Amino acid sequence: MLKLNTFSIAARDEKTGQFGVAVSTKVPAVGLLCPFVKAGVGAIATQSFVNPYIGINGLKYLEEGLSAQEVMDRILEEDPDPSIRQFSIVDKEGKAVAFTGEKCDGWYGHITGDNFAVAGNMLVSEATVQEMAKSFESTNDLPLAERLLKVMEAGQAAGGDKRGRQSASLKVYSTEEYPLVDLRVDEHPDPVKELGRIFEVAKRELFPFMEMLPTLANPAGKFDFESSREMGLLQDNE
Repeated sequence: MLKLNTFSIAARDEKTGQFGVAVSTKVPAVGLLCPFVKAGVGAIATQSFVNPYIGINGLKYLEEGLSAQEVMDRILEEDPDPSIRQFSIVDKEGKAVAFTGEKCDGWYGHITGDNFAVAGNMLVSEATVQEMAKSFESTNDLPLAERLLKVMEAGQAAGGDKRGRQSASLKVYSTEEYPLVDLRVDEHPDPVKELGRIFEVAKRELFPFMEMLPTLANPAGKFDFESSREMGLLQDNE
């Protein structure tokens, strides 16, 4: 069983309805098992002695119409050992809940508020989640992806994972079945900082292309040859 000693945020943007999860830990590839997000449904982060089915089943229950609280109650009833789990849920109404089992390691805990939940275990101190919560509540002028990055930077600056740093992930969904943002740092000595660097690259070289993709509302997409050339996706014939 993989143990993810982690700090994370699951959140909803009240203005756009976007959902996202950002997370960092001292284990490779945290984006593989921790963040679960679905457009128009919700966001879930699962960690500690991680159970991916908390995210998989949790999104299914949210889509069936259960509230975040109802989903948490159902997950706790179904899990064979909730004492070793930690997870956060935000539903389509912006209601947020979190659970931290009493057998998590190191400093562990969570904070919930309107449209967000932050949580962590094996942290340096409570300051990590406190600063994360403050950051989210003070950055509502930013797009959700950038807001989540700021939250992670605040958590890392306050101490982060007690064992060190290795991987980080940022996942945001808007209106489509595919993500608006899905960036990962899988093995790096300063993954949160590296995630921010990759995000800046993506703003120039990926996100403009994402805006051209087919959508549910426009299945043809908005492909533009000139913009694609400027991004280096196409080359002129010699």
